[in-house]
Amino acid sequence: MKHGKVWLVGAGPGDPELLTLKAARVLGEADIVIHDDLVHPGTLRYARPGARIVAVGKRGGCRSTRQAFIERLLVAEALAGNMVVRLKGGDPFVFGRGGEEREALRAAGIPVDVVDGITAGIAAPSAIGVPLTHRAACHGAIFVTAHVASNGDDSGPDWAALAAAARSGLTLIIYMGVTMLHGVVEGLVCGGLDPDTPAAIVERATLPGQRAVITVLERLATERQRHGLTSPSIIVIGKVVGRARLAAQRNEVQLAPAPKRAIIGNSR
Repeated sequence: MKHGKVWLVGAGPGDPELLTLKAARVLGEADIVIHDDLVHPGTLRYARPGARIVAVGKRGGCRSTRQAFIERLLVAEALAGNMVVRLKGGDPFVFGRGGEEREALRAAGIPVDVVDGITAGIAAPSAIGVPLTHRAACHGAIFVTAHVASNGDDSGPDWAALAAAARSGLTLIIYMGVTMLHGVVEGLVCGGLDPDTPAAIVERATLPGQRAVITVLERLATERQRHGLTSPSIIVIGKVVGRARLAAQRNEVQLAPAPKRAIIGNSR
């Protein structure tokens, strides 16, 4: 019996129009689409009529589908001869467990290909006018997760090393850090990063409900709590954040009153 195939496909940061042409094509050919919770429903309209749509929710702090079950499901559907799309928010290989799934599929002898997507760490800063790099202010960026593995093998990021990188001119892009923001700020400040370093949080980047707070590092947790920003959010720290304009000149956001050093914006 001929095996099927699995495509690990990135759905992008949220806005369905940011899906790549290749991702749309592959979705249109799939027999089954197995998607994460953060995938926008509008993205699923590219699936072919009659394709099975299976939700396997994964979100921090919520009840989630076990990773082992997802991997078994992918293998079983491919062995049944199906063309499977594993649809993930952002990019499959950027904090998306795509690497784990590819290894499990290859071990089972299943052909697997990857379609990259725009990761939220790129889209979120751009959505509020923050360039990740700028010749006059920044020569690179670091993507890091604040999440600590539940198995106890991961002690978390080396915040002192990241603080040193930020001092050298790199932008820090932090995923999954909202619920532990006080620890993030404390770790960076104790690691030597200036408390007045520009910083921002972007919630639901690229979606109609997008909100953002722009402030400085020492006020980041306070302003996040004051304005009630929650997951999914991206944290951006570095000099380039000071160049953000929240696109106010183009009337793409509405600015609400905020304390000194902080601005909150809501997209339409």
